[in-house]
Amino acid sequence: MSIEVNNESGYEADEAEFAALARYVLDAMHVHPQTDLSIMLVGTDVMSDLHVKWMDEPGPTDVLSFPMDELRPGREGEPTPAGLLGDVVLCPEVAAQQALAAGHSTAEELLLLTTHGILHLLGYDHVEPEEEKEMFALQRTLLLTFLAGR
Repeated sequence: MSIEVNNESGYEADEAEFAALARYVLDAMHVHPQTDLSIMLVGTDVMSDLHVKWMDEPGPTDVLSFPMDELRPGREGEPTPAGLLGDVVLCPEVAAQQALAAGHSTAEELLLLTTHGILHLLGYDHVEPEEEKEMFALQRTLLLTFLAGR
């Protein structure tokens, strides 16, 4: 599994922890071990540009996901085919504001957003209330289990 973490944001981040979380989530979702994923941390200017270009919405956002091979979760003994999962782009400045409002650290918020972004790459969404309930419960379980094991 190739997980590339690039920090272009200026925010001091533990890149190894992002890679470990991503590996944990992909293993838990039975994604083929030869699947590639990219995680990028960017500043608000870059995120604003991406947000306008791809979502047609102004200003920066916390996380964007760009799927490539449209892989879906596998099952025990039946992983997804190998492929290019896609890119998760995070904005630490927006995450810091959200973390403050939620009462936890920016690092924790970024890990939550990483999990959220990976689930989007795997086809999860939260447009409908039932989808939101399923996705948010899964991201919470994955993140808490990862954090408990470190």
